[in-house]
Amino acid sequence: MTPKWIIKQSTNQQIETQRELAASLNISPVLAQLLVQRGINSFEEARSYFRPDFSGLHDPFLMADMDKAVIRLTAAIRENEKILIYGDYDVDGTTSVSLVYKFLKKFYSNVEFYIPDRYNEGYGISHQGINFASELGCKLIIALDCGIKAIEKVEYAKEAGIDFVICDHHTPDLQLPNAVAVLDPKRSDCPYPYKHLSGCGVGFKLLQAFSIRNNIPFTELIPLLDLLALSIASDIVPITGENRILAYYGLKQLNSNPSIGVKSILEVCGLAEKEITISDIVFKIGPRINASGRMKLATEAVELMVSNDMSFAKVKSGTINEYNNDRKDLDKNITDEAIQLIASNAEYKERKSIVVYKPDWHKGVIGIVASRLAEEFYKPSIVLTFSNGMASGSARSVPGFDVYQAIDSCRDLLENFGGHRYAAGLSMLEKNVPIFTQRIEEYVAKNITEDQLSPQIDIDALITFSDITPKFFSVLKQFSPFGPGNLKPVFATHGVMDYGSSRLVGKEQEHLKMELVDASSENVMNGIAFGMHKYNDHLKSLKPLDICYTLEENTFNGNTSIQLLIKDIQV
Repeated sequence: MTPKWIIKQSTNQQIETQRELAASLNISPVLAQLLVQRGINSFEEARSYFRPDFSGLHDPFLMADMDKAVIRLTAAIRENEKILIYGDYDVDGTTSVSLVYKFLKKFYSNVEFYIPDRYNEGYGISHQGINFASELGCKLIIALDCGIKAIEKVEYAKEAGIDFVICDHHTPDLQLPNAVAVLDPKRSDCPYPYKHLSGCGVGFKLLQAFSIRNNIPFTELIPLLDLLALSIASDIVPITGENRILAYYGLKQLNSNPSIGVKSILEVCGLAEKEITISDIVFKIGPRINASGRMKLATEAVELMVSNDMSFAKVKSGTINEYNNDRKDLDKNITDEAIQLIASNAEYKERKSIVVYKPDWHKGVIGIVASRLAEEFYKPSIVLTFSNGMASGSARSVPGFDVYQAIDSCRDLLENFGGHRYAAGLSMLEKNVPIFTQRIEEYVAKNITEDQLSPQIDIDALITFSDITPKFFSVLKQFSPFGPGNLKPVFATHGVMDYGSSRLVGKEQEHLKMELVDASSENVMNGIAFGMHKYNDHLKSLKPLDICYTLEENTFNGNTSIQLLIKDIQV
């Protein structure tokens, strides 16, 4: 499917603001344009953007129920009650548990952690987890990255004499669990100014509030920010506002002084000597942490991240790396099977959504398979398997379409569901799969737009190679960390040509290594276009091309240069 290029346009008012910003900051008009696109319209806003500071974090007590949560946690410690830190089995959940557990362990020994088994217990709070807490004699459970819909489970815990403090960031229902405190910025009655924290971020705010109330210096929290950066990147939350500040300092911690467990993960990823970016977390670190819960038990990931023993961490990170290798084979096989299943059914061509179900698919990778199907077919995709007597699975969406609302419209068919705009989990009785498939298709067909069903590339600015100077790139790097809400800028340049030494590279000569010029200057730009071998003949015929790309730093043989990472080519 050929993507459509959408070049962002500026209003007259934005153009005037861009001129003023360019002059006051002494930067190029293109960079000023990028700032205005990000809602930055003044010198002061630009300074805050380029120099994230902890002073920009909100008062944690603005979050509904925060005071109750801190009072209950403080009382538990004062009374020497056993506390159980309970979290989901994905990266956000395991980093949340690791962060809160590590912090409390520094001051208090009577604390344990628990991660549910994806296969035996499923997502969220389980009876088995509460029974475990009861057997340990726990009086308080702190639930992280889950619990917002655990109404019945919280009542079950109450009967066993166990209180709950819930720290979640998923969309709540109208009724909240009857916990001591429910921390979730997405609560309709929560005045907290920033709504997009990860689950780990909500746990961090609890610790921040606890520290304020108990006169613990904020510096005690800083060493834990490497875990929070892993959560923010892996859970694909917007890197704006507080998340941007926390990700900025989390990356600093990750690059300068990661914990022993995290450092061992960096080593198996081949990142030990590299400057870690959000992209490295998303594509290399996060999948390895996730693989533990997908293939075996996510408890192993927490054991690794809280470990202070280098030899243990080395062995455990090696094990988790092996899980990731197994996971890659498994998700490729199931993706291929799902694509064949879709190709063999002519109805899918006309449908606006994809729902596929096969009882023997491995539950641990169906979220990844749903992502791959959404990318391949550019439709909201739901992949279901059979687990614990239910058809259960994962949903992934396309840009602009709210798949959570689509699933919510079928809530009468579901036993359980939860998630976000672009990703959700769900379970239902197997007999409901056909009617669910039909109802989802009806909702999607009615609510999705044609634009949302077609890939598009949003281009921030049309530039020439003469715009790409060392100063330009130096300032551009300060726009990081990049991610949702602050994406790496995409540029387009028209009429570029081969400088003479472009060539095919890769095992199967599938990639295009380019040396390009345009008419604006004598700048020769190096570029790499993965999988775009088909343009080689056109390039070699010295005919012009239009390209869109991001700018990357490339280091080879000790020399660092600016490289174009080509996203698309138009003849």
